[in-house]
Amino acid sequence: MTPDELWMGKALGEASKALRRNEVPIGAVVVKDDCVIAHGYNRVEAERRATAHAEIIAIDRASKKLGDWRLDGCTVYVTVEPCHMCMGAFYLSRVQRVVYGTKQPRSGACGSVDNFHEAELFNHRIDVTAGVREAECLSLLQAFFESLRLGRGKRRDARAG
Repeated sequence: MTPDELWMGKALGEASKALRRNEVPIGAVVVKDDCVIAHGYNRVEAERRATAHAEIIAIDRASKKLGDWRLDGCTVYVTVEPCHMCMGAFYLSRVQRVVYGTKQPRSGACGSVDNFHEAELFNHRIDVTAGVREAECLSLLQAFFESLRLGRGKRRDARAG
């Protein structure tokens, strides 16, 4: 097993936590110097906060742990292709590398909808690796949405809140 596969396994563990809590199962871990320094899973529904993506939670925790908003030398492993908001946060926090599992055809900013990671808008580049443990990452998403279709999952109606 490669290091990328190992760390993606940790992100899959975080995504499983989201699945058990009826959140879209996306998990993220931040790794620096071969150690997980932070982790997070999607909490949008629980927190009723559009920015409570797994990646944002993980980089917030990593910044607290390191005592700095700069995450130089860090790699973020995330089970699903990041959106523009999360990629923006990666740039602003100086993340070095992003590794993701499965594509997000509706909002992915690393090849699906856009190639935001290739834009020369910032003072550094982020290396992106796609497709690590892709089948497992996709399987979690499919299980979640199948559960919703079959009526086993409960989603809060945004208009009712």
